[in-house]
Amino acid sequence: MRTIVALPGDGIGKVVLDESIRVLNAVGFEANYVHGDIGWEFWCKEGNALPERTIKLLEEHKIGLFGAITSKPKDDAVKELAPELQDKGYVYFSPIVGLRQHFNLDICVRPCKAFKGNPLNFIRKDGKGGFEEPAVDAVIFRQNTEGMYGGIEWTNPPKNVRDAFETHPKMKGFKHVPSEEMAISTRIVTKKATERIIRAAFEYAKKFGYKNVTVCEKPNVLRETSGMYLKTAKQIAKEFPGIDLWDTNIDAQMMWLTKNPENYGVLVSENMFGDIISDGFAGLVGGLGFACSANIGDEVAVFEPTHGSAPKYAELNPSIVNPIAMILSACMMLDHIGENDKAEKIRKAVAEVIGEGKVKTYDMMKLRGSAKAIDEGAATTQQMGDAIIEKLK
Repeated sequence: MRTIVALPGDGIGKVVLDESIRVLNAVGFEANYVHGDIGWEFWCKEGNALPERTIKLLEEHKIGLFGAITSKPKDDAVKELAPELQDKGYVYFSPIVGLRQHFNLDICVRPCKAFKGNPLNFIRKDGKGGFEEPAVDAVIFRQNTEGMYGGIEWTNPPKNVRDAFETHPKMKGFKHVPSEEMAISTRIVTKKATERIIRAAFEYAKKFGYKNVTVCEKPNVLRETSGMYLKTAKQIAKEFPGIDLWDTNIDAQMMWLTKNPENYGVLVSENMFGDIISDGFAGLVGGLGFACSANIGDEVAVFEPTHGSAPKYAELNPSIVNPIAMILSACMMLDHIGENDKAEKIRKAVAEVIGEGKVKTYDMMKLRGSAKAIDEGAATTQQMGDAIIEKLK
């Protein structure tokens, strides 16, 4: 029997993870779930949101199912440390980013597919006085370990760092800015990681019948880093003659999202741009309540919804949050370990519940997120899980 490391994290992560495990049990997936400590609680009391014991669990069992985390700016994070940890030099770092970098979970896959009947699906005018609902089915491949999220940055950069940057002619424009008034972030892109994410995108497109792969970057401005993406994609595209290679600038792509989203199949981007474009596409298929993702490395893989911990909803009893993104993330986990039939059964059950429209969480009813939403007809988190499980019977 397979062992899955259950990483509830913070806030609503605990609630939606429980629902996903209920659904996994209902579809007949047999597994042992071992708890992994991760998140804000462990930052506050240990000074580490990703304890070494959790890393060891993932090293042993290889698969993680992750809920959500709370992250706060540096100064706010330090203020919430336990008194005995104050002024000890602890620096908060996102544990999910830490997992990605420690295990080199460099391939992030974020499907954004519209379910028929979802009242939150994107619609547009059809030019004839009516409306149409495009069939959005995009999959974003986000490079997960490099780029702007690599974490290599400085406030008040030390002299050796400042001197190194001064060797670039563009730094002349900042010559008179004192270092103590300067913050620097880097965008580091490597050939090996770029080739790996782009090849994964093309292989996915070929496997699942997508007709195009779009490199979504900004090579007209970021000539070196985005330029590496586009150059590499052109080389790899030659190996996939049946798939068209497109390239778009990230800013233009965000505009085209509401013009012709159905034209796009697989998209591939650097870390930050992939984060942006995947949230944009998620907005067309119902929002973050429907946005699932996979973080995949050579040995370890972690599956998570892309929403945050939503602490303002965490204490509501009963819970009102939408568990579908977490449930769909569990489906991605099943696909990864070869349980494709069970994954498809769950997706079919989700589609049937959405299509019927009888059970809707508050976001699907466009209600304000509060306890009052239940009185207005919204389903609880557990009721949505129950409805999906009923379809599996």
